[in-house]
Amino acid sequence: MSYANLLITDTDSIRTITINRPDQLNALNRATIDELDKALDAAEKDKTVRVLVITGSGPKAFVAGADIKEFADFSVEEGKALSADGHKKLFTHVERMNKPVIAAVNGFALGGGLELAMSCHFRVASDNAKLGLPEVGLGVIPGYGGTQRLAQLVGKGKAMEMILLGSAGMIPAEEAIQWGLVNHVVPAEQLLSTCMELAGKIARNSPTALGAAIRAVNAAYEPGADGMQREIEEFGKCFGTADFKEGTSAFMEKRKASFTGA
Repeated sequence: MSYANLLITDTDSIRTITINRPDQLNALNRATIDELDKALDAAEKDKTVRVLVITGSGPKAFVAGADIKEFADFSVEEGKALSADGHKKLFTHVERMNKPVIAAVNGFALGGGLELAMSCHFRVASDNAKLGLPEVGLGVIPGYGGTQRLAQLVGKGKAMEMILLGSAGMIPAEEAIQWGLVNHVVPAEQLLSTCMELAGKIARNSPTALGAAIRAVNAAYEPGADGMQREIEEFGKCFGTADFKEGTSAFMEKRKASFTGA
């Protein structure tokens, strides 16, 4: 499948999805969100793909926000629909992927860009990255999960500070790692190679167990879900998989496991 706003590359079992709108600093318009929705679905169904990396084209920006001109004249109801549609198609979609998703944050990750990075399972940032949620300066708030996921990652107080300061609350990568907003900070020229190295290590593990682990961790942040009970259920289900039989057999036979994702 070809995409107007995305570049898709596969390296072994790792798929890199690059948002390719460099002239717009990779801003998320509705067409790009639709394409990302389709690309995520395709990756989920492709058994050869074990891990995903999401990044932005060019050195300046991961994603420098949403495409403001698309919604500047929206009504209240249109604004609600915009947010709900984005959650469903992209941000919640990424978070609930059964395959690990790493954000490779190159340059600016602002507004919807930071919200996309936070939706990924973890984040690696280049040392020139800048992260922020400037929406209040436009008379609006983060609408793609930013008010919720930022607090989950850095705590309520820090999240409030960053959101309420708007553009003045933008932070560099070195501060983001101190807050726990990103997992690693690396030189810009090493960003993708670092992500590929991490993805390669993840890809050696059982695909069924990786999906189960993601669902169990996410359950702690789902309204009404019992995270401990979800862990018990996912743990038990692993015993019925071919990957469990292969993993335990390989361990006892002192050989490398060959997982099939079954």
